[in-house]
Amino acid sequence: MNKHKMHHYWRFLRHIKARYFFAAALVCAVVCIFELRHNNQHMVELRQAVYVADENNGDVQTALNTLQAYVTAHMNTDLTTGNTGVYPPIQLQYTYQRLQEAQLQQVADVNANLYTDAQNYCQGLNHTDFSGKNRVPCIEQYVEAHGAKLPPAIPTSLYQFSFISPRWSPDAAGWTMVVTAVLLIVTPIVFFAQRHLKKILK
Repeated sequence: MNKHKMHHYWRFLRHIKARYFFAAALVCAVVCIFELRHNNQHMVELRQAVYVADENNGDVQTALNTLQAYVTAHMNTDLTTGNTGVYPPIQLQYTYQRLQEAQLQQVADVNANLYTDAQNYCQGLNHTDFSGKNRVPCIEQYVEAHGAKLPPAIPTSLYQFSFISPRWSPDAAGWTMVVTAVLLIVTPIVFFAQRHLKKILK
């Protein structure tokens, strides 16, 4: 490279201070930290909305969809609380309990009048059996055939959720992180380029 070109580059570079890039990188890093914190705080608010909806029998599905959409689109929104935390981190325990109680109540309602129905049914089959000797087996068979059985247990996995947060997201936190990285790369390049040209042109 001839000295004419070097002088041209030097006239351009000497007005650019490496410390300005470094200062800008620090500012961007601070902004990035605040944006990452904001992402996490908003995730906590949305997660709490899910818990409130679950406890109060509200619109759990909408709250859950909103949380999922946010977590999967923003960095630093990890739902886990460390090794001692519950996993999966979102568990709709109140919704699950209500479904279990509804099942039990349904079985209880069906069985409530079962023996009365059995007696009426068996008496209608053999109304002349005053001793009831033949009616008892009939009632037992009726109860066994028509009694409501407890359905299989509801899989808990249907009411447990874990959403994955991306390592990088195209939001304020993500872009300020990119700008910070670029500025930190440019700072030493400008610094050493200036020193090198200055040394050559002496």
